[in-house]
Amino acid sequence: MWPNAVAVALARFEWVFQQPGRYLNASEASSPGIEVEDARDDLEQAMLHLPAGAKRDLGRLITRLDEEFERRTLPEPHSVESAMFGWWWTRMRER
Repeated sequence: MWPNAVAVALARFEWVFQQPGRYLNASEASSPGIEVEDARDDLEQAMLHLPAGAKRDLGRLITRLDEEFERRTLPEPHSVESAMFGWWWTRMRER
């Protein structure tokens, strides 16, 4: 991981959750490497390297982010192979 990786990933979630409306707009963040799903990958990677206390704290925050992301996206019925990368890759945004 690089310096501030967790802060950058959390900032991406903050930015995408500021979008108005019930569902996330797919056209707002569709560049590879900067999508919120990539940020979620970074958070998952960070969890592997944190000490127990920090892991619990970040885990609680990630749980809230996951709940909001799930609430603001829809299941993608054709993304079975994406599930191996993380459940967040099996969600789609409003198009």
